[in-house]
Amino acid sequence: MTENELLKIEEIELKLFLQAIYLKYGYDFDNYTKKHIKRRIKRRMQLDNFSSISKITEKLLYSEEYFRKIILKDLSINTTEMFRYPEFFKMIREDIIPILRTYPSINIWHAGASTGEEIFSMAILLKEEGLLEKTNIYATDFNLNVLNSAKKGIYSMEKVKKWTKNYQEAGGKKSFAEYYIAKYDSVIFDSALLKNVTFLEHNLVEDGSFIEANLIICRNVFIYFNNQLQERILKLFLDSLTRGGFLGLGSKESIKYNESKEKFNEISFKNKIYQKKYLE
Repeated sequence: MTENELLKIEEIELKLFLQAIYLKYGYDFDNYTKKHIKRRIKRRMQLDNFSSISKITEKLLYSEEYFRKIILKDLSINTTEMFRYPEFFKMIREDIIPILRTYPSINIWHAGASTGEEIFSMAILLKEEGLLEKTNIYATDFNLNVLNSAKKGIYSMEKVKKWTKNYQEAGGKKSFAEYYIAKYDSVIFDSALLKNVTFLEHNLVEDGSFIEANLIICRNVFIYFNNQLQERILKLFLDSLTRGGFLGLGSKESIKYNESKEKFNEISFKNKIYQKKYLE
């Protein structure tokens, strides 16, 4: 069999893999970039010693546990850290927080919250600015396993040195160590930081608006979606933002090529912060 024939069979297997997930479990990954999907599947094939994508498809169809604990985790986008790209958080602190401070209450939506590092980062920032008590934070992800991990606030001690540096560069006002306790090889963050955090299962691809947000943060998620899905999700964010509300994306992401860009003002190209226009 030629290389082209093998590639064609692989493409068919990939389509059947995605269709099986959608028909059995209702998760639609069809508009995720194929590069991302293929990379994750190839890795799973090696780890589980499968000879083809079809073997993975067969197993996930007959084992919901395998799908939810293994495949769903593989396809989730969980790359995150505390105060990732400190300049972003520094700008939120210095330029966006003064505006949010004028509101009687604040709603912040972290879409694609993953294992919670950015949730704790935002909660720490708000606490230092005296706004945590009047802020409702909604942390969403389609993967319940990572949300459950986020609720615990337990992370590897190995990461703390990098996170401390990020925190300082983001304009932190205290010692980062005040926010966690060390236990063996882990750190446990203060659960009081999650007092006003609501964790919700929410699929950006399938689910609609549920909030009027003053700030939406969805970083390093867009990059895995094709243009069609990006546009759909941007419209979801527009529906969810108050007029004048802010949207923060990842450093390698942009709304430059989306139709909905006309409804945003660009606040910072470098930090990918946008503001929904007051007049539509």
